[in-house]
Amino acid sequence: MISSKALKEKLRTGGYDAYLKELYVSDHVNRQVQRLAELVERYEASFGAETVVLFSAPGRTELGGNHTDHQHGCVLAASVNVDMVACAAPNGTDQIQIHSEGFADESISIDELIPKMEEVNTTSALIRGIGAAIKERGYAIGGFNAFILSDVLPGSGLSSSAAYETLISQIFNHLFCEDELDAIEIAKIGQYAENVYFGKPCGLMDQIATSVGSIVAVDFADPQEPVVQEISFPFAECGHALCIVDVGADHADLTREYAAVPEEMAGVARLFGKEVLRDVPEALFFQSIAMIREELGDRAVLRAAHFYGDNRRAQLEADALREGDFHRFCQLSRESGRSSFEYLQNVYPSGMPQNQAISIALMLAEWVLGKKGAFRVHGGGFAGTIQAFVPSDMTQDFTFKMEQTFGPGMCHVLKIRPVGGIVLTKDQERRD
Repeated sequence: MISSKALKEKLRTGGYDAYLKELYVSDHVNRQVQRLAELVERYEASFGAETVVLFSAPGRTELGGNHTDHQHGCVLAASVNVDMVACAAPNGTDQIQIHSEGFADESISIDELIPKMEEVNTTSALIRGIGAAIKERGYAIGGFNAFILSDVLPGSGLSSSAAYETLISQIFNHLFCEDELDAIEIAKIGQYAENVYFGKPCGLMDQIATSVGSIVAVDFADPQEPVVQEISFPFAECGHALCIVDVGADHADLTREYAAVPEEMAGVARLFGKEVLRDVPEALFFQSIAMIREELGDRAVLRAAHFYGDNRRAQLEADALREGDFHRFCQLSRESGRSSFEYLQNVYPSGMPQNQAISIALMLAEWVLGKKGAFRVHGGGFAGTIQAFVPSDMTQDFTFKMEQTFGPGMCHVLKIRPVGGIVLTKDQERRD
């Protein structure tokens, strides 16, 4: 830990510049220096000047495997260079006090960590669930103060919820667990809090991407012990920009749409006496389509077919990046996008064909890019974002045309971040 005064001085005199350049994949670190110094000042204004710690947890992008993780399939994901940052310190009480820009203040007692129905879909639920999960692992947690700033905007498709879970877990881990929880365990804790306390039946992909960082290929054949492989690919040198387009659609009341995807896929698996599609042979599935249609209807058939195709593609996409074949990766990414649109059908809410913002974004991307690059629905779908890999010489035009339709600032040009959730001040101390 470092005094807040000394931390601000070190930030402003360039002591963190080299690390921030690597972390945010940018030669222009002035904004991040100012942002972190402001974070410390706002902590001081809320809780007083004292010794503190800085934490960072990134947003994530899904590169391959759309809705495959919850069926114990394979995914390809990466952390990106937007993040949530926290300034925190233990407070010697049983209270967790968190202030976040733009959100209500949080006050959670570590003695009250059971789920509360009135907290479903709130950050309070996530804090409580993370605390409970860490306490169940045998750690004596305590209260802490924290101030949080975020560049991972809610609804941006970059998984602000997973970033928040990783950030809070890192605070607990560093302050009370002597950093004993590894990145995979932190991801599992975040998923538990989101499933049990927050009320969203998510898989584990988002949490692994934000916690582990860089580009990761993940096989969830055993979800308790997922196989995570980091992939070294020089994305900055591939001649393409990673663009995430926020279509501005309303996410309200979409939990049932998201939940229906794993429910229908699992329903197909149960017809064969299995819990997930990964355990049902693909050939057997295709031989049984008539039976599945009769039992579950057509959409369940199509969504299951998407799983088999995208599970295979996620592995091929990982291989393409390992081999440095970005052209092949883009071909597979386009195939994934078509499958999500036609089979998975997660581009707009069912029964609301008049609201197809993601469909419009995909149409525009195809118009602008033609046969170059790639584009696909991103993440959970239904509202949210699309992802596009845009040739560098077309990025400005692509951004302009997307923002003509969806508004200024809605096309985010991102880079792959080399690490996941970190204790920023601790990592800088190691460098010193």
